[in-house]
Amino acid sequence: MTPPSSPAGTLPLVATPAGPGGGPLASGLNPGAMAAPDPLADLRGYHLPDPVSWWPPAPGWWLLALLGLSLLILLAGWLVRRHRRGAAARAAQAELTALRATLAQDGDAAACARGLSRLLRRFALVRFPRRVVAGLSGEAWLAFLDAQGGGGRFQSGPGRLLLDAPYQPPQDFPVAELASLVEDWIRRNQRLGGRRS
Repeated sequence: MTPPSSPAGTLPLVATPAGPGGGPLASGLNPGAMAAPDPLADLRGYHLPDPVSWWPPAPGWWLLALLGLSLLILLAGWLVRRHRRGAAARAAQAELTALRATLAQDGDAAACARGLSRLLRRFALVRFPRRVVAGLSGEAWLAFLDAQGGGGRFQSGPGRLLLDAPYQPPQDFPVAELASLVEDWIRRNQRLGGRRS
């Protein structure tokens, strides 16, 4: 017996394997009779994204760089101010050493006292506001020196030589004590640091 011919355009029925429950497969067709195209066959292979460029950096890196640069500028400014502040004290100490050497060489106590007075005045002008220091003389000058770390030793101690010694004939003054007092005053004001304005 020949199988009945199917109308044109329809597929012949073929015996189908049993599906779950013993019945034919849901499609009713033989899976091997008509090969469905593989949908994955049209996919391309793996392709990696372009590597991440290091330039230009992300906005966060720009902010971090700006913050770092700001901190470096602030640090540099602080170091420059610190060096300048210390430069005046170093120069004053060097001049004090030179005055002591000159005193040891020629023994002129009055010249040494004049030099110490000039040294104190110049250092005070660097460390304190000019409007405060520049007009001071006599007892007011000694009171200022005592108030800024002299501890009373300028008005009632060896510091009085700043007023008396420069105008007296050469004689033996306790100028070594005055030099020690000046050195101590410079060191105290180097550490404390006056305000300029």
